[in-house]
Amino acid sequence: MINSINNISTQGAAFPKMPSLQEADGGGKPFKDVLLDSIREVNTMQQDANRAVEQLATGEDVTPAEVLTAVQKADIAFKMMIQVRNKIVAAYQEVQNIRI
Repeated sequence: MINSINNISTQGAAFPKMPSLQEADGGGKPFKDVLLDSIREVNTMQQDANRAVEQLATGEDVTPAEVLTAVQKADIAFKMMIQVRNKIVAAYQEVQNIRI
């Protein structure tokens, strides 16, 4: 389910995958599924970062650089998710204000 801390540096940028133009045109997954998958990925990153901090605190075989990388990836992904949520809420409110 989750990768070990030792594999964090070899994974590269493990940020949520953005849908391609083809997927956005309806040739791929629905927006709801893409959004839910992204939320799950961010949650997994948060859990990995928490586990890395626990491993560092208990003296397990993990370097501070790996822990810092995991925490920063989780933080950036979470901030991006919050911004996407803010844009969705703003778009919803704008649609609500449209007069028919």
